[in-house]
Formats: sequence, structure tokens, C-alpha cells
Amino acid sequence: MASSGPEQSPTNPVGRRADAPTNEAGAQYHLHLSAGQIPPTVLMPGDPGRVQRMLATWDEGEELAFHREYRSARGTYKGVPIGAISSGVGAPSLEIAAHEFATIGGRTILRVGTCGALRAEIEPGDLIVPVAAVRRDGTADRYLPLEHPAYADPEVHMALIEACERLGYPYHVGIVCSVGSFYVGQERPVTGGFWQSGVDGLIDDLRAAGVACLEMECSALFVLARLFGMRSGAVLGAVANRVTNAFGDNGAEERAIRAADEAVVILDDWTRLKTAAGKTNFYPSLLHKG
Repeated sequence: MASSGPEQSPTNPVGRRADAPTNEAGAQYHLHLSAGQIPPTVLMPGDPGRVQRMLATWDEGEELAFHREYRSARGTYKGVPIGAISSGVGAPSLEIAAHEFATIGGRTILRVGTCGALRAEIEPGDLIVPVAAVRRDGTADRYLPLEHPAYADPEVHMALIEACERLGYPYHVGIVCSVGSFYVGQERPVTGGFWQSGVDGLIDDLRAAGVACLEMECSALFVLARLFGMRSGAVLGAVANRVTNAFGDNGAEERAIRAADEAVVILDDWTRLKTAAGKTNFYPSLLHKG
């Protein structure tokens, strides 16, 4: 149970509280951001360095904060406000980024990441737009049981597909598997020779089920964003293929960033269409009204 409220003392002069931590300036403890500092729609890469690459694609922008793995920026793209917050690697650090962003007014997260493809036809450099995720991330199950589905918001998902089509990028749609381990959890050998028989056949089983790729954050994002009152989706650049054993970026990260930028503009257009029509949800016929 949460405490009733902060207590001021010589060691806690501003009444900071342990159950809702902030930094010394009163901003979010990890992101170092406050309400109103960043637009309500952000791109969320894992790598902090990718935030700088995002900034370079916008019309204008500025870095906001950089603390631990959490780097943030804001700007505009084609006249639309846009932000970026890096989440670090894996679901535990993404939980922090998503929750603190929601706390300061966040509404939409587009994960921009990388993955390892599980279909032979998905080449390094291609994009994957997940519709849902197999939940093996190890974090979202602290909130909801594994029987609860992890799925992308339909509008965000459609906007990312539209963006890939407009830009002419090679892309694939499907289910991804989000895991909490980069090595054994993705059936990779580890130094020292450790292995357990339960790992055998993971990739074969996922491929048989039609799973498109392995990555580490989508399932947590899809579950937690919805619980925190936000919508979310993802675009992933394939940098590996676990069937052919090919490995390399081949422009995947740049394409994923540009597709996410474009999707933010598309979502903004659709929001204006919904508002004008007095509708809560976007649907294709709205494009032809008026």
C-alpha cells in the first residue's frame, strides 16, 4: 500500500516521496522531464544514440535530457510536434520510460527498434510492423498474466503500414516474440558452454507458429502503454536473420526512423479527420468524407 504522503524533514526538505520518485528539480526521476516539456507523441528507440539520428531527420529540434539510458529530444517534422525518448535495452528499462512518459502527459509511443528475423524471406534491412507480440519479456507479467494479449494499437499499426507504403520501404506484418534475454533467451550459444535442454527448438517452434522475429521490448510496450492510458505500436528494422544467419544493418535503422517520423504525421492527419467527423476511432471511410 502506498504511503499517505511525503513528509518534510532535514533529510527530505522538499517532501520528495519514495513511492513516486522525482529528481531534485521535481522532474521524473529517470527521464528528468516534466509535464509540457515533450510532445505527447514520441518515438522510443532502445539506443540513446538513435535519438541523435532522429533529431537529424526532423525539420528542427533540440535535446532535452540525458540520464542513464534515457535520452530525450523534441522538435517538429512536417510541421507536426514530435519527440523521442530512448528506453535502453529490454522490458524493465522500457517500463520506466513508458510509465514516466505517461505520468507527464504522454499519449502515443512508437517503438523504433531492431530485431532478428525468423523468416528466410525477411532480409537484413527490411522492416517489420508487429500487430502483436508473444509475451516472454519478463516484465509485463508483473502487471497481467500471460494469458492477457499484447497487441499494437490499431491506428498506430495502420499508420506505420501507411508510412512504409508511402516511402516504398520493404516491410512485413506479423507477430513478434519479445524475450528478456539476448543470448540464451534467443537460442544463442554462450561463453562457458552453459546450456539447458529447454532452450532447444525455440526458433523452430516460433517459426512453426508463424512468428516473424525476435526482439526484446514490444510485448511489454503493448501491454503497459494501454494500462498507462496510452496507445502504442512499433516498427522494427531487421538486422539479422536467424534462418540464413545473415547479419547487418543494411539501412534498417534509418528506414525505421523515417517510417516512424512519417507515421506521426499520418496519425496527426487522422486525428484531425476524427475530430472533424466527431468520431472516436479512425476508419478508412473517413478519408473519403467531405
